[in-house]
Amino acid sequence: MLTGKQKRFLRSKAHHLDPIFQVGKGGVNENMIKQIADALEARELLKVSVLQNCDEDKNVVAQQLAEGTKAEIVQIIGNTIVLYKESVENKQIILP
Repeated sequence: MLTGKQKRFLRSKAHHLDPIFQVGKGGVNENMIKQIADALEARELLKVSVLQNCDEDKNVVAQQLAEGTKAEIVQIIGNTIVLYKESVENKQIILP
């Protein structure tokens, strides 16, 4: 689990990022989880945008993505979810 201090640090890092995935009408699926897991391995920190036409609640979507990719939810702000997962081979972010 992330501490408050680590979450604050990650939120400041994520502030400048653009969402690279969108969850729409279809909701969360296996393929999306795999792609996000791969992107997390490469980047460690990313944003996912929940579109207006998504049938599921953004908190449910965040939970599904976090469980599927074994990532941490840093923040849910508006319709944007910020996820963090420490990279195995490509570690860039050093947590405080």
